[in-house]
Amino acid sequence: MKLIPGAITGLVKRDVDSKDLELEICIRESYAPAFRTACLILGNPSDAEESVQEAFLRAWRFRTTLTAESNIQAWLYRVVVNACFSRLRREIPDRDRRAGDGLLEHLATQVGLPDAEATASETRRSVHAALMSLPLQLRIPIILRYYAGLSEAEIALAIQRRQGTVKSRLHEARKRLAEHPQIQMLAAGEQISVKEKIQ
Repeated sequence: MKLIPGAITGLVKRDVDSKDLELEICIRESYAPAFRTACLILGNPSDAEESVQEAFLRAWRFRTTLTAESNIQAWLYRVVVNACFSRLRREIPDRDRRAGDGLLEHLATQVGLPDAEATASETRRSVHAALMSLPLQLRIPIILRYYAGLSEAEIALAIQRRQGTVKSRLHEARKRLAEHPQIQMLAAGEQISVKEKIQ
């Protein structure tokens, strides 16, 4: 069963207040980034799709907990991250957690020239492998920062940690990613490519 992002509209036809409308719009606009985020956390598109559906339905069900000052996007990502954690605890241990590269690539790319597309595909695979090598407590802040586009303050709300903790986790994750062999190979390849262009 696939949840259509606009399907939430039918759930509430009466007395829609501004927070309900704001949440509905956020849910519609956040489906693809939330799905990509869940894929990168769970490593499996099927589990990610189910987790995002569950998270969005849970978010809608508990929308009355939002206050006027609530950051809806950060709150929604907190619900998505919690749904992913629930799935990891419940079902994942016996499953293959490797994501299908094709689906993740499809979410992140636009059709381009074959050579450029091949290079971009290789880069994505290397970055994905390096990302998946991070422990969850470092991977999730990186995913929320660079794939979902949340600020450090929004990540802190989403993962229910202090902003200083988020900052230190992002720093440690970037350091580990920079030291990852596949990322170092990419960096070395780019340096060679730049030198060739200069000469």
